[in-house]
Amino acid sequence: MAEIELYLQLFGVFFIIGLFTFGGGYAMLSLIQTQIVAIHGWLTESAFTDIVAISQMTPGPVGINCATYVGYEVVTDAGAGHLAGVLGSMTATFAIMLPSFLIILAIVRFYTKFKDNRIFEGVMSWIRPAVAGLIGAAALILMFNVGWSGTPLFSEMTAEVVKDNFPDLASWILFAAAVVASLGFKIGPIPIIIAGGILGLILY
Repeated sequence: MAEIELYLQLFGVFFIIGLFTFGGGYAMLSLIQTQIVAIHGWLTESAFTDIVAISQMTPGPVGINCATYVGYEVVTDAGAGHLAGVLGSMTATFAIMLPSFLIILAIVRFYTKFKDNRIFEGVMSWIRPAVAGLIGAAALILMFNVGWSGTPLFSEMTAEVVKDNFPDLASWILFAAAVVASLGFKIGPIPIIIAGGILGLILY
């Protein structure tokens, strides 16, 4: 009974994430982190960051990959076995994909008709900056453990660097080198990931 409850919770959480996420996988990360780490406490910040890293290295959209790994981890951490964890993966993955499938199915015939509509364009013009904000929030979440307290206006905000992500100077040097390689030398993400993995293996 407890496992069924957990599956239903996973389905509900990831269905809502899929329903209200605009802008793709990276925009989903802040919503997934809020639900999984902050609200439900199913995973630690460090475990979630590790899952995101694995999701980025495996084929497929990062948001869906993240849902797959989170579903497995949440169920197995609750004491269930491997097969139950696989079912948790399937539940979370199906739930996060279902809203997009249903919405696209419903509007695909009407998009060409309304794409030049002023109201539609107005809505899109407001959604685009929100998407950029969500992607920026995902980047900050992966670097900082940010929590808000105090009044509804969030008058008190504290930020602490997650030590598991940047435990020492070498981690910061690797981070800076990855940024310089990507932005300065236009090196693609795959060589950077491979190089980071090799250097991490050597250093740690």
